[in-house]
Amino acid sequence: MTDLLRHPLWQADTLGTPLPDDDFGVSVSLPLWRHVIGYEEKDPDVVSKFRSGYPRFCCPPAIARLFEAAAGELAAAGERCLVFPRVSHARRCVEFISRAGFTGRAETWLGLGAAVFPEAAYDSARRFWRYCGEVVTTRQAAHTLGEQICANSEAEGHEANLTLRQRLADLSGQPVEDVFLFPSGMAANYAVHRMLTHVFPGRKTVQLDFPYVDVLKLQQTFGSGAHFLPLVREDEYEDLRALLKREPVAGIFCEAPSNPMLRCVDFPRLLEIRAATQTDAPVIVDDTIATVAHAEAFRVADVVTTSLTKAFSGVGDVMAGSVILHAASPHHAAFSAFLRAHADHELWRGDAVALEQNSRDFPARATRMSDNALALAEYLAAHPRVEKVWHAREQGGAGYEHIRRADGGYGCLFSFLLKDAATASPRFYDALRVCKGPSLGTHFTLVCPYTLLAHYDELDWAETCGVPRHLLRVSAGLEDKADLIARFDEALDL
Repeated sequence: MTDLLRHPLWQADTLGTPLPDDDFGVSVSLPLWRHVIGYEEKDPDVVSKFRSGYPRFCCPPAIARLFEAAAGELAAAGERCLVFPRVSHARRCVEFISRAGFTGRAETWLGLGAAVFPEAAYDSARRFWRYCGEVVTTRQAAHTLGEQICANSEAEGHEANLTLRQRLADLSGQPVEDVFLFPSGMAANYAVHRMLTHVFPGRKTVQLDFPYVDVLKLQQTFGSGAHFLPLVREDEYEDLRALLKREPVAGIFCEAPSNPMLRCVDFPRLLEIRAATQTDAPVIVDDTIATVAHAEAFRVADVVTTSLTKAFSGVGDVMAGSVILHAASPHHAAFSAFLRAHADHELWRGDAVALEQNSRDFPARATRMSDNALALAEYLAAHPRVEKVWHAREQGGAGYEHIRRADGGYGCLFSFLLKDAATASPRFYDALRVCKGPSLGTHFTLVCPYTLLAHYDELDWAETCGVPRHLLRVSAGLEDKADLIARFDEALDL
């Protein structure tokens, strides 16, 4: 496997290469600006080169072959299949497509769950796959097909799951029985949303600040819907106060800090508003960007969600997510009862072992990545060709400082905008000698034009929420700090 710290995949001929460049990389190389546009517009000259991809958004080859194998055994003419880790996931997919008028069925197949449905329902089923994140991984697909047999036993997988839960419990300060594992970060969010709408039926959720794209879409698509307050205006906190006075809500979602704008909800103000209006409204914080190494989200949260795919793993070759309950929350008993009855509880054995091994050095990695991100953000903020930098030290404000640990940093992520962005950004991006593609938290630096990748069909709307269309997002890795700055400086000077 290529040493991506010293030899990043940044040139045109790396298009479609997995990042990292092994069979299980969850990101994919998009080295040129036109490749990003081609991916969004489904240009066959671009997407045909993909040997991997973020599994919720595209279909890596091994997973596509798994779908085809399932269809060959289970589907009739005019039907297609999606395969899930468990049959319970497949049942939820079938229920989801039924809302659009399609009839499908869920079956157990080779120890997995398969949703079988009419070909016309495929797009609807893939929306479920994307928004809900209950996905089979490339590693599990390759094993099931007999292409790469997992050497880990069921017992080793179980032990790795226990170790992961204990590691997360120790880091978060919560009991191990309140740590739940899921196939992806979005699966964790989906479980929390199902939990909230079960405990508080008929209530909408609230999303504060501009979140990761599918977290908002999940809330808008399922349950009773969502109130979205992007917090681009100061008086939106008073809008929240008025909302909580007039309407019971199922939960208040926020990120610490947000992706990609690195803002943070003013938590002291949020807690004051909740205390004055609706004391039982649960607060759900996603700490994927800050990570538990830098922030103590339980100072405000009833529930914390995390994409373990990102900085906790660091390698970028395994998907997972977690939900951790606050033992002191007034909702703990109800939330715990739901998750014990309906959560996944264990990662597939090969993924669990990989994640356990990857995360052994997580705290030290998180510190260095945060330091590198801050140094690079400071350099760019002073550069004459840079219009603006967004970093949690500046944009996080009182909210982030409220949860930041005494020795904590700000996470590996920041974003920036070039001057004359429409013309300068493609030139800079193409010349930048770092890995380029989706995802974040890898031990190698990873850059993408985030708004184009996540909001290509709604760029005008994103800009009304304060997110520029030519924004560049940077996930800083473990490279030598001076070398990393020199690479950005070189691309800016072209």
